Amino acid sequence: MFDFAPRSAASHHAQDTSSVDTSVLDSPAWSALNGAHARFAEGNEFVKRYQDDVSPFVGVVSWDEPAVWDALIEMFGRGSAVMLSHFSGSLPEGWSEISRGQGLQLVASPRVTGERFDEAVELGADDAEEMLALVARNEPGPFRPRTHELGRYVGVRRDGKLVAMAGERLRPDGFTEISAVCVDEDYRRQGLASALVLDVAHGIRQRGDIPFLHVSATNLGAAAAYEKIGFELRRKVDFLAAQTPA
Repeated sequence: MFDFAPRSAASHHAQDTSSVDTSVLDSPAWSALNGAHARFAEGNEFVKRYQDDVSPFVGVVSWDEPAVWDALIEMFGRGSAVMLSHFSGSLPEGWSEISRGQGLQLVASPRVTGERFDEAVELGADDAEEMLALVARNEPGPFRPRTHELGRYVGVRRDGKLVAMAGERLRPDGFTEISAVCVDEDYRRQGLASALVLDVAHGIRQRGDIPFLHVSATNLGAAAAYEKIGFELRRKVDFLAAQTPA
């Protein structure tokens, strides 16, 4: 899935995250859907979701707000599966757990300014089918037909085929998530993933945002590789797939 060869982050000055309010990263989808990604949002003052063909992520005003749970039922319907991120509490009566997982949230340190990768090509709507096929082969995480509209995506083509990519997903205020990092098996161990991550990070920094990303808590190799190029662990994140009351 990932392909990180040793590669150092650029050393030019970038914003020091120690002086930045990172609280929006506790609910990044909510911040994004009320800001940079408002055009993709469906919902109300308690719950917002991305349009279904864009992303499965849901944002809530607060998990401590009782009205959130009724709003989720109204939005998804009864007996439906819902992906709940950044939630570690107990489900209300009538809800049932389908599966639970944990991820690591890492934020770029000031030394991650990124750098352009000469082999990277810009990806867009015309490349959507190839992007979906690459994701299907490598399973880096949720990626839907219009996910590429969330931000800038770049990839590498070899022999006329898209074999690696990375791009932007959630955009909470002041931050942009790097996601969909994947490389086909035959092209791994060439440093393509780290090169693409740093290319995407460069574009994010140029816009004035701070890059961040998520990785499965069980994928310690990828987490270590991200830390090697300058990302720092911020927190553990709980993900829960749940079913609404029947």
